[in-house]
Amino acid sequence: MPVRGLGWDIDSPLSSNRGELFPVGSFGHTGFTGTSMWIDPVTRTFVIFLSNRVHPDGKGDVTPLRARVATVVASAIPDANVSSTTPMTGADFGSRGAVASAPPALPVLSGIDVLRAEGFARLRGRRIGLVTNHTGRAADGTSTIDLLAAQKDLTLVSLFSPEHGIRGVLDENVPSTTDEKTGLPIHSLYGATQRPTEAMLAGLDTIVLDVQDVGARFYTYATTMAYLMEEAAKRKIKVVVLDRPNPVNGWQIEGPSLDEASRGFTGYLLAMPIRHAMTLGELARLFNEQAQIGCDLEVVAMQHWSRADWFDDTALEWINPSPNMRNLNEATLYPGIAAFEFANISVGRGTDTPFEQIGAPWIDGRRLAEVLNARAIQGVRVYPVRFTPASSKFQGESCSGVFFVVTDREALKPVRLGVEVVSALNKLFPSQVDFGKTAMLLGSIDTLNRIRAGEDPAAIAASWAVAEAKWRRARAKYLLY
Repeated sequence: MPVRGLGWDIDSPLSSNRGELFPVGSFGHTGFTGTSMWIDPVTRTFVIFLSNRVHPDGKGDVTPLRARVATVVASAIPDANVSSTTPMTGADFGSRGAVASAPPALPVLSGIDVLRAEGFARLRGRRIGLVTNHTGRAADGTSTIDLLAAQKDLTLVSLFSPEHGIRGVLDENVPSTTDEKTGLPIHSLYGATQRPTEAMLAGLDTIVLDVQDVGARFYTYATTMAYLMEEAAKRKIKVVVLDRPNPVNGWQIEGPSLDEASRGFTGYLLAMPIRHAMTLGELARLFNEQAQIGCDLEVVAMQHWSRADWFDDTALEWINPSPNMRNLNEATLYPGIAAFEFANISVGRGTDTPFEQIGAPWIDGRRLAEVLNARAIQGVRVYPVRFTPASSKFQGESCSGVFFVVTDREALKPVRLGVEVVSALNKLFPSQVDFGKTAMLLGSIDTLNRIRAGEDPAAIAASWAVAEAKWRRARAKYLLY
């Protein structure tokens, strides 16, 4: 790759205005007064930086600043798959310079749909343990259990259940049991053990996983998958992941990196932010290498899914991934609201709208709503509410709090929203708020200490930028879409 083009800087030592994330193949130019332009033809992105560094004494230097601006811009756009994305040409622009509209999207085919269309050839002759729940369904509604059980050229030996059980309705430890329809044993991975035991894996040469994730680090399905991969690697059992969409899109990354002390079932990998912007199949690829698992892994990739897609872009049917994850609005808010549910607040569990509201008997919802709306938080407004949870925290007690109305889901930063909420509580009710074991889900003692110290939420969110950029780079080689 050349370092210079005809009038353009491509990859020379002077191309710091490219930032940390734009790929080789992008190009730009700088001006004497600190001005800069950088263009990435793959993601169709232009970064224009205007400045006058020579005022007032000619000694100014904006080189670090324009590099940071470029990094921030690159981190806020969907990831480009260079092998399948066509760079811009003149034909892409109309008479006014607008990018031509994309053709209508095709319905997404999940991993099980792709496997079915192939006639299950990848699993021919295999003895299979299937990790799934009620979300493991093909586009026509047929369960993955029934599809694999009906195949004559493979053997479905056993089933494995993640958190919430094979039917996805339990909010407690899950017992091992037997599937009524197939008669197969169901081994719980959220009960006496979170890892499959030697006895559970006996007689298997393949583990297939088909569950719907929600795109947040502390949602336990990803760790269940990682533990399965670790145990499979020890026994040379193949792992096949049937991929499904990240419902809150595959490009928006947000939140602090996981502290080593918080690593565990609600946070498998150290460097992961709360909103990781990957599918389970992509995470499996990353875990396998970054955590040095080294299992025999195959991911059955989706078809027609792109990183900018939200779940309602897919044409797939929404099935609650867990009892309190009932719609896409809740999934959108979940990474930030659930991050603080170990504090002494209710996040709406035991009501009809979990994660869309928060409250507690000691909160004044009117005061909280006034403070939060005055902050003009992007993508959301709130109004005061009162609710009484029928179960979970504050069961049977009247709670005052706020309800969240998402006004722009792509502008919303849910983890920042969570920080805004608890920061406001910390200022309004300092003697009553108790953060408890919040660090376990939030994953960052530094962030929690900043909140306790009363630091501005905007500054707290800005402190994650370097870690978020590092994650974006680290995950790039494992992306499938």
